[in-house]
Amino acid sequence: MKLLFAASELFPLIKTGGLADVAHSLPNALAGLDVDLRVVLPAYRQVLTSVDSLRVLGWLPVSGGREVRILEASHPEVTAPLWLVDAPTLFDRPSGPYTDPGGQDWADNPARFALFSEAAARLATDGLGLEWRADTVHANDWQTGLVAAYLSQDPHPPHSVFTVHNLAYDCQFDYGEFQNLHLPHHWWSVDYGEFYERFSMLKAGLMFSERITTVSPSYAREIQTKEYGYGYATILEAHADKLVGILNGIDVETWNPRTDPHLAAHYSLSGKIRPGKRANREALLQALGAPADALEQNGPLVGTVGRLVAQKGVDLLLEAIPPLLSGSDAQFVLIGSGEPRFEQQIQELAVEYPERIFCHIGYSEALARQLEAGCDIFAMPSRYEPCGLNQMYSLRYGTAPVVRATGGLADTVVDATEENLASGEANGFVFNEISSAALIVALQRAFALYQKPKQWMKLIKTGMQADHGWRSSAQAYLKTYRAQQDK
Repeated sequence: MKLLFAASELFPLIKTGGLADVAHSLPNALAGLDVDLRVVLPAYRQVLTSVDSLRVLGWLPVSGGREVRILEASHPEVTAPLWLVDAPTLFDRPSGPYTDPGGQDWADNPARFALFSEAAARLATDGLGLEWRADTVHANDWQTGLVAAYLSQDPHPPHSVFTVHNLAYDCQFDYGEFQNLHLPHHWWSVDYGEFYERFSMLKAGLMFSERITTVSPSYAREIQTKEYGYGYATILEAHADKLVGILNGIDVETWNPRTDPHLAAHYSLSGKIRPGKRANREALLQALGAPADALEQNGPLVGTVGRLVAQKGVDLLLEAIPPLLSGSDAQFVLIGSGEPRFEQQIQELAVEYPERIFCHIGYSEALARQLEAGCDIFAMPSRYEPCGLNQMYSLRYGTAPVVRATGGLADTVVDATEENLASGEANGFVFNEISSAALIVALQRAFALYQKPKQWMKLIKTGMQADHGWRSSAQAYLKTYRAQQDK
């Protein structure tokens, strides 16, 4: 099977979130299942400076009488060949893939990713004359929402799969921009991309693609409801027959406490876990400038890392911390960046409680790994979470996740009820209500079990021994691809 995998970011070349991790791990896993694939990515400035063996594949004709240069490259952590869409005026820019240095969306994002989508579609249909034509194209999120639309212009198009990683981001624009992009007139229709008198690149992906996938079974169900559907619920409900949820995996080779180079001490399920986690706890707190007295405390260490936004329930956690400090001996570590109000609140709390709260504003891969290894509990009170990866990283590192029952969090974390503890299925703590009060109760339950070492060790060992790798997920995607071919 020949597969073209199209994504707008890919770890370790360029990353804003979980999409980059998926675009790295899923193709690698598929390559291990004998899939002949190519990964196509915009030729961002950061990508061009990070890849190896860069060469020109050719010039690809696209609409408007234009041509775009296509490069091929490699990277030691990416199994498949990389095809890079090189349009310097669109992609050779500072900052991230979607925003300017000030954090604002690039105004021409519709033009940037319309071109990327068209180039991906043309490459899939051997637009360069390389005698490589895809059987299936797997596109990801709104940045590739027009791939299947452009494929529809081919008389014998490859099959198409479109994965929704987060329905909240869709890229909408008005009719004037639609005309500027010279998109086919009939695409401006409720049957295709028109969405409440605007054009939605995400809707186009939903409507034109043969198969829609999401990143967890629970999220596939949730987005068909008004609460989580962001206006797309009725569309997804109408297309439920082509919608499937496939849980993301994690890279178990990279995320491995036995070998992780970022850790102060290694540990594993087959060895001594407590000493390893204690050494990493001390190293983490020292790295964050904790005073000596803080290093000697023995209460549970609660951590969180990621985007500091309301979706992640950061406000709930910040409301919960003060009463938890007064009612327990817990300490807290918070790492991430996002909304300025949350960054300020975290910094103020760290000043107010210098021996109990520690923070790093910004992202650090090393600190994120150290947090997963050094903390006892990982707090993830998300309002919604399509899949989530950090809860799986936490399970892998023997850190009990405390999560709200939504999306992939509900699919991966088994609540520590008496029944689940007795059966050996429990691996964390789950709450339902979107409130700081519910989060406090869940964390208090975790603190109580932490005081019972044997039961706590059983809980974290259950999490560590589970298989959250990509192989089973890759096989599910392969089954989806093959089902299309068998029709």
